[in-house]
Amino acid sequence: MTETFETYEHDVLIVGAGGAGLRAAIEASAQGVSVGLVCKSLLGKAHTVMAEGGIAAALANVDSQDGWKTHFYDTILGGKMLNNWRMAQLHAQEAPERVKELERWGAVFDRTKDGKILQRAFGGHTYKRLCHVGDRTGLEMIRTLQDRGVHQGIKVYMECTITKILKDGDRVAGAFGYYRDDGRYVLFKTKAVVLATGGVGRAYAVTSNSWEYTGDGHALAYDAGADLIDMEFVQFHPTGMVWPPGVRGLLVTEGVRGEGGILRNKNGERFMFRYLPEASKKDFAETDEEAARWVEATVSGQKSDARRPPELSTRDNVARAIYTEVKEGRGSPHDGVFLDISYQDPERVKKKLPSMYHQFKDLADVDITKQPMEVGPTMHYMMGGVRVDAETQASRVPGLFAAGEVGGGMHGANRLGGNSLSDLVVFGRRAGLGAAQYAKSLPSMPKVPMDQIQAATEEMEEPFKPDSDINPYDLQKELNHVMGTYVGIFREEKDLDTGLEKLAELKNKLKRLHAQPNRAYNPGWHLCRDLKNMLICSESITRSALMRKESRGAHSRLDYPQLCPELGKVNTSIFKENNEMKIEQTPLPEMPAELRELFNKK
Repeated sequence: MTETFETYEHDVLIVGAGGAGLRAAIEASAQGVSVGLVCKSLLGKAHTVMAEGGIAAALANVDSQDGWKTHFYDTILGGKMLNNWRMAQLHAQEAPERVKELERWGAVFDRTKDGKILQRAFGGHTYKRLCHVGDRTGLEMIRTLQDRGVHQGIKVYMECTITKILKDGDRVAGAFGYYRDDGRYVLFKTKAVVLATGGVGRAYAVTSNSWEYTGDGHALAYDAGADLIDMEFVQFHPTGMVWPPGVRGLLVTEGVRGEGGILRNKNGERFMFRYLPEASKKDFAETDEEAARWVEATVSGQKSDARRPPELSTRDNVARAIYTEVKEGRGSPHDGVFLDISYQDPERVKKKLPSMYHQFKDLADVDITKQPMEVGPTMHYMMGGVRVDAETQASRVPGLFAAGEVGGGMHGANRLGGNSLSDLVVFGRRAGLGAAQYAKSLPSMPKVPMDQIQAATEEMEEPFKPDSDINPYDLQKELNHVMGTYVGIFREEKDLDTGLEKLAELKNKLKRLHAQPNRAYNPGWHLCRDLKNMLICSESITRSALMRKESRGAHSRLDYPQLCPELGKVNTSIFKENNEMKIEQTPLPEMPAELRELFNKK
């Protein structure tokens, strides 16, 4: 082999430097093993900073009746009973300590009058549970974790993309990748890999996700032999910016609605009252007046018997409602709806939602203290991911772990707002601990097969071949069109079948993708590799959506609009066999009787 590459060796390699990756790196390092942290962008630019509204934890600082069992109940109910019960239990039990840990490490949260961490309301949560720093919670979390990790001496490899998990027999032996600036190749020899790379938003045209979100971790795990579960469950956040076109999809935090923001259509109607599911109507205000009493209590910090406003329904429900209003001709001028918080005191709005105030002022010339915002659904989050062990986050591939958005099971069919940030630190810690313990159990470093390195290098060189003739940017536009048109908020069999056919056509074009033959500063070359990952994820989403013949959580089938009780007992599982994508339904882990009793009481 003539191609040269840098080589590094670590006991544990973390791929992804967002909340889950940083927390995993901190924990693994604390166990005394050598840790390498790879990030696709610069350290500190992780997508976690876009999580604005807060981190969910049952601290009971505002609503004293809150507790882990209620948080667990809300999470399972929001996930339409499809969650891995043990993950949801561990998450609810451990989230308060993870938040307190962040505070000990220097995170500065907003405070109640008596000095406790302040908590706000979010959709699907029974009580005010989201600990926050204005609407910049994710940014504060990343700052805190980054400082902690840097001071522990963790080795960081920035602007580096991993393209292949290498194996010694059936176990992890290393990872191969390249530096994005000059294209030089790099080999990491390691005993364990933790995938924490986020989601796959760039497969869709309208998304809140940044450019890094190309399904890298999902695809790496799939190629390495892990299975992906519940990939049909794609969360469309109800509120992304819709205007101007250059910022379409940019996230508008649920914190706006948590602080009392009202959704109206072009006729001025507060439409969410019409879309509340029958089963949950009892939990929401029935009139504008009752909803206003809830907001008044929130603003004043007083107790109230008023029920939550309808805007705080779960994300899947609000997104479908907005989509329907627009489709039926009641949308705003730019195919969205209006989100209004301008009726509140301007100084309070600026204090509680500083990022939103500046985002709309700078990007849309809208003063949210005086005017409503225009918002619409945006692809936001993947509930599906790598099947992992709840306790350790280990996949079925020895030495391969996954945490955060890459890990499947925790959120079931629909994630509640705020549960993502607590998921990152709860299961980031568990993944780091599990990987470190696994690495310690191996007597020596696994051997990296040279033929796998050769194959990984040749794959990266394919776009430089003379017969390559397809522009990767054109292929991404086609992919965005296919996913948005055939695998969007509402789905049906004929569309999904068409989507699969078109994805197969796009997959056949992968080997003909062309990039200018220069590895230095070549984003077109980077996209060629990213497209392979996005197509793996897109196919798995579409196949899973086709198999699940019901509507559950974020998966809405027009041809199967009802819940199917039997399908509430199975995960959809995607895996690679003989170089082909296979799919099957596997039993959901059964919840213990004492936890199931929580749902029988309601």
